Amino acid sequence: MRLESKCAVVTGGAGGVGRATALHFAREGARVVVADLDGDGAESVAGEVREAGGDACAFRVDVSVESEVGDMISFAERELGKVNIVFNNAGIFHDDDVSVLDTSEAVWERVMAVNLKGVFFGCKHGIPAMLRAGGGSLINTSSLVALMGAAVSQCAYTASKGGVLALTREIAVEFARRGIRANALCPGPLNTELIAGLFSDAAAKQRRLVHIPIGRLGESEEIAAAAVFLASDEASFVTGTEFVVDGGITSAYVTPE
Repeated sequence: MRLESKCAVVTGGAGGVGRATALHFAREGARVVVADLDGDGAESVAGEVREAGGDACAFRVDVSVESEVGDMISFAERELGKVNIVFNNAGIFHDDDVSVLDTSEAVWERVMAVNLKGVFFGCKHGIPAMLRAGGGSLINTSSLVALMGAAVSQCAYTASKGGVLALTREIAVEFARRGIRANALCPGPLNTELIAGLFSDAAAKQRRLVHIPIGRLGESEEIAAAAVFLASDEASFVTGTEFVVDGGITSAYVTPE
């Protein structure tokens, strides 16, 4: 198994990509802390892992609060004995995150608090734990919007994910010779509840699908598979990257009809 003897923390683990990744990590042999603001949801996913024969426990965390993130990492070290993998995946969209002309300061601050500051806290507290374990893999969820713009604007979300990418590169360079690999996972549009609100009708969905060369939304399991690779020793020479899993969007100019 690709993650045998490794111990992982997954934030945003109660659903979507986080849930899929926690399950996939466990199938590959990792012991997992499933962390989420939805504590009951995190426990449910940890239960799924255990029912499948894996080893997992749950932790309720608000990633925008530094003390809670610190407690999460301490909990993981106590329960698992070490931390080799930190997947900073928790993130939000906000319905009122729109054009830079119309997004309020309150919405901007909330999105940044979860999507960027939450990743910062996960790195700040996760890296020392990985150093104590002798090294590890840090995976931060960014987005294809960190690499390209969109006319259907979510300015705070886009800025937050660009910040995640830049932060990840900085960390990768700083800690590469201390045994820490850091990569930004950049998904395209996914078939998850998180972005379902963007597809309010068939026309809104098609507005995005037309730009995806593969012609469909991605699935959480496809992002989880990429996270497993980045977490594994197979990616031992991979650090500081924007690891893009987007159905070809960022390579497209004119897409197939």
